[in-house]
Amino acid sequence: MVSRISLMRHLPGAVLTLCGALFLSACVAPPMGGLSVGGLSIDGSKKVQVAVLLPTNAADPRVRELAISAKQAARMAMDDLAGSVRMEIRIYDTAGLETQAAEMAVLAVEEGAQVIVGPLFAGAANAAGLAVANSGVSVLSLSNNVDIAGGNVYVLGHTYQNTADRLVAYAQGQGKSQALIVHANNVSGQAGSDAIEQALSDQDSVAAGIENYEFTQQDLVEAMRRIAERNELIEADVVFLTADYDGGLPLIAQLLPEAGIDPELVQYVGLSQWNVLPSAFHLPGIQGGWFAMPSPTRAEQFRDRFQSVYGNAPHPLAAIAYDGVAAVGASVATGNRDALNSKGLTLTGGFQGAAGIFRLRNNGTIERGLAVATIEGNQVVVLDEAPRTFSNFGF
Repeated sequence: MVSRISLMRHLPGAVLTLCGALFLSACVAPPMGGLSVGGLSIDGSKKVQVAVLLPTNAADPRVRELAISAKQAARMAMDDLAGSVRMEIRIYDTAGLETQAAEMAVLAVEEGAQVIVGPLFAGAANAAGLAVANSGVSVLSLSNNVDIAGGNVYVLGHTYQNTADRLVAYAQGQGKSQALIVHANNVSGQAGSDAIEQALSDQDSVAAGIENYEFTQQDLVEAMRRIAERNELIEADVVFLTADYDGGLPLIAQLLPEAGIDPELVQYVGLSQWNVLPSAFHLPGIQGGWFAMPSPTRAEQFRDRFQSVYGNAPHPLAAIAYDGVAAVGASVATGNRDALNSKGLTLTGGFQGAAGIFRLRNNGTIERGLAVATIEGNQVVVLDEAPRTFSNFGF
């Protein structure tokens, strides 16, 4: 037996795995005029200068491939907004390095950049934000690491907290009240567990039980019976799993039901996107399980349009680069001179992006409108559609 589970292969600091003109717009226009808040004021008579920082010459070929796709998505967003706003995009190479990201951010501002989209990795984004903190330029990072959010840095990636909030609210709306959280004893597992705990707390609830396991195949297998025995004591009606397919989810989805947590009696819920591996749909813990995902309709429209423009499918993270430029352009299109500072970027109504609505918070984090789906047979079935607006939804 292999002694260790294959480690998660997601890029550090990037996202979880993250139509015509895509209807990009700011959903609510702020009042015109007023003083700038935490950033630059813009001149509506001139082109908006957007710097896109990406690891186009990173050592890892997979990262270079991602960067190319993200660059293409950013340019596509600019083209889609050409009828409503004048923008110019310049690409700056970070090589995936924090020091170079900081240097490129400073250079971009010196060359007239009024807002930065990127970098990809959390460390690079943090370095870039610090390097230009005194310039008033906002940094819309493609990372999902909320630890770097705040000040002039925003995160655009899909965050654990956003997903947990959606799933916990849906579960409670379906009458689930006794939650068991199961997570790996590693950084990502703990972060996922913390997000679920916070979401439960925000709904005036607490977890009935929290169980973890060391990130090895042997410990995971041995832990399933222990977790099932714990569940007999707490009688959970919903179990939240933080693992993804690279982090042991197939084993858990097979062994936890066999150990005694019956999916017919206890609702399985996943913090990762369970739709990405159809070959695992038959597993008992996956069948009928709930998970969150971006609007499938909008995501498909983005993929189709990208394919038609560039002749190839986008990288799964490319949509986030699209959204960064989309938010900039849609905010500028309102005509507000504060469009690129915190006042303009944190509109209550948010923006329409490649995979649905999203909005930035004052603390630099993001809220995305997500659908709740399940697996029936070999099909993904949407149980609760992603919201189309933030009216009466979210914070």
